[in-house]
Amino acid sequence: MPDPGSPAPEPALAEVEHLPGWTLLEFGTGWCGWCAAAQPLIQAALAGRDTLRHLKVEDGRGRPLGRHYGVRLWPTLVLLRDGQETGRVVRPRDREAIDALLAPVG
Repeated sequence: MPDPGSPAPEPALAEVEHLPGWTLLEFGTGWCGWCAAAQPLIQAALAGRDTLRHLKVEDGRGRPLGRHYGVRLWPTLVLLRDGQETGRVVRPRDREAIDALLAPVG
């Protein structure tokens, strides 16, 4: 049984670009210390934001979605509205940075 906190298989760019509403893409890896440290902050910021879709994307060499979004450091959070990027946070160190990113979602 897969771990519920594990990234799902990488969605195709065409799928992501056609997602309706708000989506948060979280790029990272399971072995990334920065990613693990950011999880409590990310989960706290997501609490109560039921209209926001959250997709954890396993990133690394040769992963097209991460390359398309120019991901260089993990975790990188990319906020999309109707498939278009509206903002991002790279290696969040506090919840305020994530809350500021997610403010338009409500």
